[in-house]
Amino acid sequence: MWQSYIKHFKDYLRLERSLSANSIEAYIHDAEKLREYVELTAPNLSPAQVIEEHLTGFLKYLTELGLSAHTQARLLSGIKAFFKYLLLENLIEKDPSELIESPRLPRKLPDVLSYLEIVRMLDSIDHSTPEGTRNRAIVEILYSCGLRVSELTSLQLTNCYFDIGFIRIIGKGDKVRLVPVGKDAIKYTQIYLDTIRNQVAIKPESEDIVFLNKRGGGLSRVMIFLIIKDIADRASITKKVSPHTFRHSFATHLIEGGASLRAVQEMLGHESIITTEIYTHLDRDYLRQVITEFHPRG
Repeated sequence: MWQSYIKHFKDYLRLERSLSANSIEAYIHDAEKLREYVELTAPNLSPAQVIEEHLTGFLKYLTELGLSAHTQARLLSGIKAFFKYLLLENLIEKDPSELIESPRLPRKLPDVLSYLEIVRMLDSIDHSTPEGTRNRAIVEILYSCGLRVSELTSLQLTNCYFDIGFIRIIGKGDKVRLVPVGKDAIKYTQIYLDTIRNQVAIKPESEDIVFLNKRGGGLSRVMIFLIIKDIADRASITKKVSPHTFRHSFATHLIEGGASLRAVQEMLGHESIITTEIYTHLDRDYLRQVITEFHPRG
């Protein structure tokens, strides 16, 4: 009974919503967790018979298992998507998850690199190698544009308008945005395109991809993580650095410099400005640090 519902939910995610394999797997994992709980506590209960009390019991069960608020929130998100699908298909009359609130999450501020730390990382890159030339362009683009790692790996030549200083990004949910590119990012990316990339035997499916590996294919997310980690190690950066750190640093440095929250929201591609507001907290921490360090009675 449950397996049939979940199978059709999976088809919906793949065919109707065109989600990635990883996203589909996460949603199905969440629905399966609820199925396991229901089969344990009410074996004959179908998805159409689930009510709000069953879901609150499920969340209590997750708490007793010792799962964190973050894990519970992620599971609940997938379960809400499952019941929204059932409602959309008229398989249920009411969404039992509608009034279920997500666990309150502590707001963790992301690690941010200072401008000098970013310069140290850039200076540590060996430009005498093909990989170094490419990696310099990668870091410049990440910091200049605040891209997600998936947006970087899928960046296309036909979406680069360096003559007017913009790149076209296809972000989450296939939403398109135009992001300004700094002159240094354009300079080093153009060097890479004119020299290193032209020497690679490019695979047909990667002909429009900007950043390639030495075999002519697109770089994976994991490869970008490894590249950034290696550069951080060479620069003796002790913070935990990932590609996303440059996105956080991009936003924080803009707001510290006086950029409006709305402008930063647009450049990051955040659907809600609430998501962008985390960087105002970072800015306040920076201002508090300045007061402490420089004010005579700080």
